[in-house]
Amino acid sequence: MPRTLVIVESPAKAKTIGKFLGRSYQVKASMGHVIDLPRSQFGIDVEDNFRPKYITIRGKGKIIKELKDAVKKVERVFLATDPDREGEAISWHLTQALNLDPSAPCRIEFNEITKKAVAESIKHPRPIDHNRVNAQQARRILDRLVGYKLSPLLWSKVKRGLSAGRVQSVAVRLICDREKEIEDFKQEEYWTITGIFRTGREEAGAKGGRRQAGAGEDFPAKLTQIDGEKAVIPDEATARKLEEEIKAGKSYRVLAVTKKKKMRNPAPPFITSTLQQEASRKLGFSAKKTMALAQQLYEGLEIGKEGSVGLITYMRTDSLRVSTEAQEEARDVILSLFGREFLPAKPPVYKTKVAGAQEAHEAIRPTSAARRPESVKPYLTKDQFRLYELIWNRFLASQMRPAVFEVLTIEITGGRFLFRASGSRVEFPGFLSLYQEGIDEEKKEEEPALPEIEEKAALSLVEVKGEQHFTQPPPRYTEAMLVRALEEKGIGRPSTYAPIIDTILRRRYVLLEKKRFVPTELGCVVVELLKEHFSEIIDPDFTAGMEEKLDLIAAGRADWVEVIQEFYGPFAKDLAKAETEIERVKLADEVSDVQCEQCGRKMVYKTGRYGRFLACPGYPECRNVKPILVETGVSCPQCGNKVVERRTKKGRKFYGCSNYPKCNFISWYRPVEKSCPQCGAFCVLKTTKSRGEEIVCSQGCGFREPVKKGAEK
Repeated sequence: MPRTLVIVESPAKAKTIGKFLGRSYQVKASMGHVIDLPRSQFGIDVEDNFRPKYITIRGKGKIIKELKDAVKKVERVFLATDPDREGEAISWHLTQALNLDPSAPCRIEFNEITKKAVAESIKHPRPIDHNRVNAQQARRILDRLVGYKLSPLLWSKVKRGLSAGRVQSVAVRLICDREKEIEDFKQEEYWTITGIFRTGREEAGAKGGRRQAGAGEDFPAKLTQIDGEKAVIPDEATARKLEEEIKAGKSYRVLAVTKKKKMRNPAPPFITSTLQQEASRKLGFSAKKTMALAQQLYEGLEIGKEGSVGLITYMRTDSLRVSTEAQEEARDVILSLFGREFLPAKPPVYKTKVAGAQEAHEAIRPTSAARRPESVKPYLTKDQFRLYELIWNRFLASQMRPAVFEVLTIEITGGRFLFRASGSRVEFPGFLSLYQEGIDEEKKEEEPALPEIEEKAALSLVEVKGEQHFTQPPPRYTEAMLVRALEEKGIGRPSTYAPIIDTILRRRYVLLEKKRFVPTELGCVVVELLKEHFSEIIDPDFTAGMEEKLDLIAAGRADWVEVIQEFYGPFAKDLAKAETEIERVKLADEVSDVQCEQCGRKMVYKTGRYGRFLACPGYPECRNVKPILVETGVSCPQCGNKVVERRTKKGRKFYGCSNYPKCNFISWYRPVEKSCPQCGAFCVLKTTKSRGEEIVCSQGCGFREPVKKGAEK
């Protein structure tokens, strides 16, 4: 008969933990929250110190009854919900629902679901931490005050179905502000000049003269200075004049050769925000998908004879701490896979930059570095494996030696011109043997291989090339860039980024186009309205300051009621004023140049569940709608009409003939204007992690051809 009941949130977690505990333990799942604020009413008594009105969540009555019955049959109860504020609040609500004493040692927590971690936590139970509960409760009440007070205002002034939130509205503002920067950007022309130089050496000639000898090696160098000042080339006329002058130069020599060692340290192990960013960059995962997969890896999966195993540590963390035991295990794995030269003298220590980070937690890492990705691959889904591999690679690389580069800089002088060439080579790969962090922006040009050359060596000028450029506006946010911006500005918490992004997409405040956020007219209208009437709500600094106050509540250094009162007083005044001052906003439809074939009106753009489409403005008299066809510039291989982008009912992109349904040609990959030279089938553009972008045969006959940079697709 079990003497101890352990309550967790999910059945998967219960199954994994149950495997570690003996017969004297029973493990049950609460299925998440059992108590919360009501959805159908405000649920906050503002007059009574913002007292929340908690109710049993609909459908959870049966679970609570089962848990109550289980409590009666055991001697003690441990609440093992997740080790964060949300988990603390769930445990506190369970004490209320199950009539447990929150001041008794009933709470256990662990950062990884392993036998050792669970056993250790059971040895050190503690009471419910009311400071952490109050911080979570304060966040919940603040979000309810903003959401349930502002959203009805937006319904009445803009359109029904809208919502506002403390953090989501700031996220939309960042996207709208970036779009405004792009629209206001004034493009400016500039030119660069590259000289191609050839090495050589002077030798004594037959009659005592000097001559250039030896097979030269060509390398490029950029013009950086003219008459000792930075080279500024505003237009083509200036560039052409300088080209002629450079060509007329009689001699060019090496002014200086600089060699130096440069070390590149590995990126630290993942925290929640960096995991979301890197999974977006490298795997194309949304923040929502990343967190769902990480939850599965954390709670436990069936791994052959091992049974249910938690593969990673807790995935909602902003701490970079790594346990000594985990570091030692990682060093053993690095030693066996790469050799002693890849081990640093001491395990690296990474300092957490996030204010208010919970250092008792650890970074996201494998529960066992010895559990290599290949060993668990047969038991995971494709996406589970890819995320686990990413986490394993990042963690192991974080414990390896830095990479060492030799950086070579050559300065070339001739007349009033100074050219500079820079290049580097890997002297010791270090962590780069396993992992390299992704980047958000386009990669800079590859550095050229530079020759071994000495100062004062003579060079011959082979070619001069002027190249036109234009300054570029700031890029639109990708999901990774938005997460990084929210984190850097201290807005929200990493665990909230995935639901925030999901919400602003569902509300149609923003769209994802080519994996970048574009604000809709609706999003911009709502942001401008909030800027004018609720400047603090939509101010990034104010929102970040509120996060700091929530951290103070969690640390027991601030009173949650006082924090909410300080916020609500000015907010209530702004709300009352806005209700009388804001006039009804009418969103004008964007008119297209497509004529409705049923009534002759110009169709307008509308936004639906799967993106934009065309609709007749004569609704309800005329109900004609049609998809927006994005042409690919490729002819249909079956009938010769245009191939266009289409979407499935679930929003997945595919390619089909514009003459559908008369022609039923479809392809999941983008077709190209090329026939397979081996079998004659049409070819498609395909991107893989291992090969990059390439043209392949649609019939899989084996033909493949890499895409050249700058080539037409």
